[in-house]
This record gives sequence, structure tokens and C-alpha cells, in this order.
Amino acid sequence: MGPWGGHGAGGWSSAGHPGMQRPGLRRTTDGWDDEELGRVYDHAVVRRLFPYLKPYKRQVIYSMAAMIIVAAVPNLQALLIGIAIDDYVPSGDLQAISAIGVFMIGLALVSWGSQYVQQVCTAYIGHNILLTLRREMFAHIEKLSLAFLDRNEVGRVMSRVQNDVAVMQDLLTTGLLTVLQDFAMLGFVIILVLFRDVRLSLVTFSVVPVLVVVMAVWQAQARRAFMRVRTAIAVVNANLQENVSGVRVIQSLSREGENIRRFDRVNSDNLSANVEAGRITAAVMPAVELLVAVATGLVILIGGFWVLDGSLTVGILVTFAISVQRFFDPVRDLVLQYTQLQRAMAGGQRIFEVLDTKPEIVDAEDALALPDVRGDVTFDHVSFQYVDGIPVLSDINLEVKAGETIAIVGPTGAGKSTLTALVARFYDVTEGRVLIDGHDVRAIQRPSLTRRLGIVLQDPFLFSGSVRDNIRYGRLDATDDEIVEAAKTVGAHDFVKRLPEGYDTPLHERGQNLSLGQRQLIAFARAVIAEPRILILDEATANVDTRTEVVIQRALKRLLKGRTSFVIAHRLSTVRGAERVVVMEGGRIAEMGTHKELLAHDGLYARLYRMTYEHAAAGTNGADGVSAPAPAEQSAAGS
Repeated sequence: MGPWGGHGAGGWSSAGHPGMQRPGLRRTTDGWDDEELGRVYDHAVVRRLFPYLKPYKRQVIYSMAAMIIVAAVPNLQALLIGIAIDDYVPSGDLQAISAIGVFMIGLALVSWGSQYVQQVCTAYIGHNILLTLRREMFAHIEKLSLAFLDRNEVGRVMSRVQNDVAVMQDLLTTGLLTVLQDFAMLGFVIILVLFRDVRLSLVTFSVVPVLVVVMAVWQAQARRAFMRVRTAIAVVNANLQENVSGVRVIQSLSREGENIRRFDRVNSDNLSANVEAGRITAAVMPAVELLVAVATGLVILIGGFWVLDGSLTVGILVTFAISVQRFFDPVRDLVLQYTQLQRAMAGGQRIFEVLDTKPEIVDAEDALALPDVRGDVTFDHVSFQYVDGIPVLSDINLEVKAGETIAIVGPTGAGKSTLTALVARFYDVTEGRVLIDGHDVRAIQRPSLTRRLGIVLQDPFLFSGSVRDNIRYGRLDATDDEIVEAAKTVGAHDFVKRLPEGYDTPLHERGQNLSLGQRQLIAFARAVIAEPRILILDEATANVDTRTEVVIQRALKRLLKGRTSFVIAHRLSTVRGAERVVVMEGGRIAEMGTHKELLAHDGLYARLYRMTYEHAAAGTNGADGVSAPAPAEQSAAGS
């Protein structure tokens, strides 16, 4: 049953945008390394974000204007203080001093209003961009081929949509605003001090080379520490997920104690990594504060001498003393934003990598939209492989007439599920053709094909919502009467009526508040209401009990009538009801004929029958007289 769901070793498609494959991101055997922090600034990511700003030009202008005002006001206040000290304090001009004081209060109010506008506009822009990114990622993943999910773990896909977008949320709503404002404030401070006195400006900037060296050394240490933090928490989360998902096995084998000890070890590693990162983070701020103190001391010391010899005014000295603090405030903020910027750039890179992944199954430009499907299916010299050089199907030739029921049997890994997956065009053939009503499936618009295709799997998947919603899932215009009729057709109506709210009973995750047999009947009803012309049953009765199987077998007689049906089954009752039995082995059709013909031939089918079906008929495989379910095909490459 492998081809119907995503699984595999993981690893992202290499079909991403070439410009996004940065050398700073390390590729492992599992694809892009999700623990890579990335660069502090990645132009490829920033460039890809700009088109998302176009719908919000007005908000961007308001935000930028407000940001400039917020960055400029503190420097204007420092300038006014210096002017007041030099020009009005010595003369005792209280009116001018009062006017400057009132003006500074007004500047503070303007700064407060600008900051409000800035934060509101930035939050509006950021959250709308995130809404668009999530919508685009969801829509894109829905269109990707099953082969994509074969190569990628579902948890990793979820991480891209949830975690990486959440990281971008911090950047777009607050982080980017803070960074831009910090750079703007740095620019205003530099302009102010150079305007007031070039000599003292050089004294102020004399500590900058030391600051650059300190930040370079700290960045190298911080990168390693933060990488270790990300890796450690990833191990913790993986361990937690595995233990929660496998709790039944853990408790059945009394592994609680050992698993707790193992979790303690990985959790302790996470603690150690975070403590180390905390130490490194804590070390840089005192270093910055020390440089602030040194710069301030140099300004006071040297500036004081110049004031005494009359080459500098007291007001300018005070302005510089205040500006030194203004100069290092953005530096402090940028240090605090360092990790967030790295994570956001890496998250953005991974988001655009998903959006750049091309679907492998797409309709041709001249694809036909079939108004209806009769159900004739032909496999014309079909060969297929999931991985280059490893054939799964080899030179399959099979004609199925409309309305015919074909049972497909064979050992695990023979290619049964893969054969039916090609009918639905979940994959494209490697060689040959699959024809529906004489048309190559690659020349048919997939929606027009899937509208007339019904699939029921061994493990039925039910969605959140009510029983009614799940039956109606494939045909939203179905009436309530049609839903009830579909349930009656497959024998589900009686148990649905006994549910607390009948057809409106809400289902838990994957329908876990129903038994497996009940979920299977709902899946049959969902297939019936779609009115399929071609029906695929992939081990649909393998995991149900005897009583439910009887109900399903009755339903199948009505369900298969008049429909082209492919039935993959190990149950004798299902196979014997087929008009033809196709026996597969090693990716080829080994035998084909009716049940009686194949038994008389005494080949592979007869051997399988003796090993399994005779035991089932004799009741030797289970107390209920029904054969134990055969192992499900676990890997796409072997099914």
C-alpha cells in the first residue's frame, strides 16, 4: 500500500530555485539541514520578500516615515540640550529655556505617536505577508506529487509550514522594524556628532575597531553555541515525538524507565547547550558596556581639556556625552537581534525552497477534459521505477473492459499497489502508456479523471468534521438524502444511526472514536457518493473483523456492479468474486485467469491459495475463521 502515502528517508527535492541554494546552507543525506542557522543577512531571501510588500505600499511609506522620526527625535533632543547650555543658560534666558523644554516634550509626543503608527503598520504588513506565505505554501504542497512525499517526511513538511513561518513572523512583525530603526539611529548619531565637532567625533569612534574585533570573536563563538542549541532541541523534540507516538509499544514492553533515562540524557544535553549559549550571550553585553564606559570617559577627559582651553563649549561636550549612549544603544539591540536574524534568514530560505519545488505530475497544456469516463483501462507495455535503476513494474500488458472486476494478488512487493496508483496518475509511467477510454492518462486533465475515480485503502483516512462531512468529502453538492443512501448501500447506516448525534457526530483525529471497521465503511460510503466509474480497493477488507467483512462483502456486490474495479486483496471471498484474477510477481504479471482456471493451472496462484486461502477456509489462521491479514506493502519501491 506504499504508493498511496508519503514516507521514506526524507530529504528535500533538489528542484529548488538555483539562487536559493546558498553555500552557507549545508546539505546532508536528509536534504537541507533544518538545524542550519543561516546568515545574518541573506540577500536572496530579502529579494524574494519584496514582491510581497507591493500590496502594502502605503503602509510601508507610513512605517518608514514613522521610523525616521522615531530615530531622529532622541538626537534632536541631545542637540537641543547642548544649544540650551551654550546659548541660553549662561544668559539666564528662562523664556528660551522654557520654549526648548516645551519643544522637547512635543518631540516626545511626536515620537510616541510615530512609534505607535510604525508598530501598527509593521504588524499589519508582517501578518498579512505571513497569511499569504502560509496560503501559498499550503496550496503548493497540496499540488505536489506523491513522489514528493515519498522522499520527504511529513514532520519535515509540517515544520516548513509551521516553524519556519513562525520564525519569519518574529522578523516581519518586530525584528525587522527594530533592525532598521537601529541602523537609522546609528546614522543620525554619526551625522549629529560630525556636525557638532569632528575632532571629538574621532575620539568617540576610536573604540569602534575594538568593538568590531569583539563582535567578530563573539559571532564565531555564538554561531557554534546557537547551532548546538538548535540541534539539541531538535533531538529533544524527535525523542518526545517518538515516545508519544509509540507509547502503546513502550508500555506493553515496560520500557518506561529506560526511555525516561534516555530522555533525561538528551534533555540534559539541551540544558548544557542552552547554558553555554547563555554564557556567551551574557559575555558580550558587559563587553559592549565596557566600551561605552571607555568611550564616554575619553569624551569627558579629552573634551574636558578642550573646554578648559576654550576650543570646545560645554554644550557640545554634553551633547557628545549623551550621543555616546545613543551610539551604543543600537549596537546593543543588534546583538540581541543577531540570532533572530540568522534563524529568520534560514527559515525564509527553507520557505522559498518549498515554493520553488516543482510538481512532477502536471497536466499538459492541451490535456483533455473528459465529460465522462466509461471505464476501459489499458496497460500498454508499462514499466515503472521509483528510483532510477530499480524497476518496480516491467512490461505490463493488461486490458480491462468497462464494468469488469479485476482481482490483483501476489506476494508482498510484487507491485500490486503501484499498478493501481498509475491508473490514478499519482505517478507517471517510466515506459509505456496507461490508457483510460483510449486516452493516455498524461493527456487527460486530472480533475476530470479523479472525479470518476474512487479509492478505498486498507487504512481509511477520515478528516476532522462530522460523519456527514466525511461521506460528502469527495462531492460537496451531495444532498443529505444521497449521503444516507450511500451509507445504506455500504451497510454503514445502521451503526451511524446509533452514534450520539447520528450523521452529525464529530469525529476525533483520523476518526479514532470509531472502530476500524466503522471507519472503513465510512470510506466506502465516501467512494460510493462520488459515483466513480473506476474503483480501486487496496486491501480494503484486510483489517476488519468477520462480521464487518460480511457487511462489506454484501456492500461490494452492489458497489462493484457496473464499475471497472481493481481489487487488491488477500481475502478469498473478495478474490473469488472477481471476473479475472491477475497474479503478480517481481513486478510482472505471472498468471491471469479466473479463480478456477488458476487453481487448475497449479502455478503461483495455486501455491498462494494453498498457503493462505485454504487455511482461511478451514479457519486455521484465526479463531473467527478468517485469515490473518497479510502484511501490508510498506515501501513504495517494493510494492
